[in-house]
Amino acid sequence: MKKYLDESLPAQERAEALVDEMTVEEMASQLKYDSEAIERLGVPAYNWWNEGLHGLSRSGISTLFPQAIGLAATFDRALLRRAGEITGIEARAKYKWYKKAGDVDKFKGITIWSPNINIFRDPRWGRGQETYGEDPYLTAELGIQYVNGIQGEEDTLLAAACAKHLAVHSGPEETRHGFNANVSEKDLNETYLPAFERLVKEAKVEGVMGAYNAVNGEPSCASSYLMDKLKKWGFDGYFVSDCWAIRDFHEAHHITNEPKESASLAIKAGCDVNCGCTYEHLLTAYNEGLITKEEIRTACVHAMRTRIRLGMFDKTEHFDYPYSIVACKEHKAESLRAAQESVVLLKNKGILPLDEKKLKTIAVIGPEADSRLALEGNYTPKADRYITLLEGIQDRFAGRVIFAEGCHLYQDRVSQICLAGDRYSEALAAAENSDVVITCVGLDSTIEGEQGDAGNEYSSGDKPDLMLPESQRKLLELLKSTGKPLIVICTAGGSMNMLVDADAVIHAWYPGSEGGKAVAQILFGDISPSGKLPVTFYETAEKLPDFEDYSMNDRTYRYAQSNILYPFGFGLTYSKVRCSNLRYDSFTAKVDIENIGNMDTDEVVQVYIKDGCEFAVPNHKLCGFERVHLAKGAKKTVTISLDKNCFTAVDSSGERKVFSSEFTLFAGVCQPDGKSAELCGNSCISIKVNI
Repeated sequence: MKKYLDESLPAQERAEALVDEMTVEEMASQLKYDSEAIERLGVPAYNWWNEGLHGLSRSGISTLFPQAIGLAATFDRALLRRAGEITGIEARAKYKWYKKAGDVDKFKGITIWSPNINIFRDPRWGRGQETYGEDPYLTAELGIQYVNGIQGEEDTLLAAACAKHLAVHSGPEETRHGFNANVSEKDLNETYLPAFERLVKEAKVEGVMGAYNAVNGEPSCASSYLMDKLKKWGFDGYFVSDCWAIRDFHEAHHITNEPKESASLAIKAGCDVNCGCTYEHLLTAYNEGLITKEEIRTACVHAMRTRIRLGMFDKTEHFDYPYSIVACKEHKAESLRAAQESVVLLKNKGILPLDEKKLKTIAVIGPEADSRLALEGNYTPKADRYITLLEGIQDRFAGRVIFAEGCHLYQDRVSQICLAGDRYSEALAAAENSDVVITCVGLDSTIEGEQGDAGNEYSSGDKPDLMLPESQRKLLELLKSTGKPLIVICTAGGSMNMLVDADAVIHAWYPGSEGGKAVAQILFGDISPSGKLPVTFYETAEKLPDFEDYSMNDRTYRYAQSNILYPFGFGLTYSKVRCSNLRYDSFTAKVDIENIGNMDTDEVVQVYIKDGCEFAVPNHKLCGFERVHLAKGAKKTVTISLDKNCFTAVDSSGERKVFSSEFTLFAGVCQPDGKSAELCGNSCISIKVNI
């Protein structure tokens, strides 16, 4: 038996044995994302490029979860792990049959380029929807669970997760290919890098993807600074470039002159696999002495080690899932649960939950009401069945539902052969002939997402501001003028300001294939809303720092001093939970909670810490959370494990250590700030902690 086929040996040893059987040409062929077959060694062709931010994406039918930012709004570790597991299981099930058919196209493999753990520092960023929000601790906690779910618990990986994009990547999309993010050591080590470090150290994430942009003058995919961090953290997976990012070295960053130089720079730095075409020039670089055989060999060993960990050269068939498990009933039930937990109730003047006994007719109006795109977000799976917001309400409400599109998503008319505002009169008719108006507005992947490229199906991008498109703003103004009770449901990937005094506002993110059912259940009080904002909602973009400024000053809840519409961690329920008796011991907080309202509900108990040293964040930081279910009248004690770095701060040189001996610990169902207390009607409790 060839040594590399011996399953009893460590993956590193097997990979080295396999690569040592290859010629330089064969090694180089394995470092392209669409790697070639080496028939004499039994190495099949393999395409590394697959996606799975919220279910297995771009691979036909699979389970469609809420977009990642919606998953983050659940603050539910167990749910993130289950979503990752389902994504890995469905990737495995499909991979078996794709391989049987000889299909090695993109999105057919078991190397999943997810999760995106970049920090959503600016609400204008179109790809912010792919992340777990603005907080490094929350991002790491949820990212670890998603990776653990994708990769599984056995020695052979269920699938290989990938932490992206290392690092300091959050827009602008328009200039990302040549943009240089100037970032201080403090911001790097306090905000942008911690989640990557924890996913490498704690989740043993198999892949790390570099970003398009440069960081302090070094392209991310060839950054000695970032690669040194990975070595320090003990990373032993594979590093992959973002798609065509290495081509940017010579075409956009202009630090090399031609492809062979870019390929050489990337390989020397530690980029193992190239999503793009630049590694087609590896052999030219080798033949001209720009790189060595050993440098190519090292990258190839890393790539083969991952494929061995995935069981690709083993006789035993691992994870032999039936194809019927894809988008099965049980998986869809998890998607529904995720949607239920992700929806955030931002405002409620007492109109919700709706009392259907008092309602005969409901008007459902708006361009997002019957839109499947409003459920998906970008990098989306395709579901075999969708329940739109309109359909969810129609299925749930026994009375009459009058539907009107109201307006185009962003153009001034729906029919191009009609005058501007061609659907407003129908919307007014529907509203005036109803008891309550539910207006479904927002964005979708055609106008919010990744910059259009070969891998993106739409030419979307960043948001110009935090307002709805003008067509929708006008619709809301007209509906408000009718005097009818007005409920606004917004689908979008981040911060939006409705600019209308509605009776209730729901932010549904992009809630997945079951989103319409989940929203309807919340509207009619079948369940209580329980999602919390994983990002700050701002009043206006005009008061934000410059989009290209990567300093954390006045960004996110930890640093922002004003301009807050709805705070990070905020979200209403239909009940009321009271916290008391906070205590602390050895990185563990305990708090007593009681449901003193009139309805069963989930809540997210949040723990924040305030450090008074000169290097601490100006406000406070999340250091623990736990989602709990409380029946009406129930009491319980919640035990919350705290961030092991909660007592540390990062100084101006980027060093993290303990600077203080006294801290304030806060616990509640929101942040310990005045705005949250005002909106929740519920203040945090606090204690002093000495270490």
